[in-house]
Amino acid sequence: MTSGSNGLLLIGTSHVGKSTCANNIGSAIRCPVISTDMLGRHPGRPWTGVPDAVLEFYHRMSDDAIHWFLQVHHENMRPLIGAKIEAVRETGEGFILEGAALRPEYLGDWQIGEALAVCLHVEPNSLRERIRTGSNHSQQNDTIKVAIDKFTERSVRENEALAETAVRNKIEVVDVTDFKGADRLARELASRLVASPGL
Repeated sequence: MTSGSNGLLLIGTSHVGKSTCANNIGSAIRCPVISTDMLGRHPGRPWTGVPDAVLEFYHRMSDDAIHWFLQVHHENMRPLIGAKIEAVRETGEGFILEGAALRPEYLGDWQIGEALAVCLHVEPNSLRERIRTGSNHSQQNDTIKVAIDKFTERSVRENEALAETAVRNKIEVVDVTDFKGADRLARELASRLVASPGL
């Protein structure tokens, strides 16, 4: 494994801006972006062409069960992500990895080397509003609205849980409630990565 390879891991729940931030940084420094969402699927955003099984998942399960099921999915993803990180680091090139399955408590097992790890956090009410707006909540039928509401509360719970765990694991947590703050963060992280010897 190449000890000098460097990269970035962007941690955070749905709708905090991980993908946008990662893609902006990747474009700025010409670094590949990898999403953990491509490694495994989980009942996600319940709008726009949603299978009946996904709607049933959100309708039948409690908020506690939905959040627990998400954590189980992340645990199942854990070895896949670890293998992906190892493979990318062995190339000796830089990388940007983003995804909801990047849990702070897993980083110690993943051998991330000198890579930066940052947890993005959005104030709960702002996160709720982002999801409602992004899902066109007001335009959906009642069945989909219920599913969106359940997805929203799952995301808010995960938002707080990831930030708390990041703090315990001494991982930087950045508030990106303000979109301008998110843009500043992308520029700052791009600068930090350019200064890293592995990129």
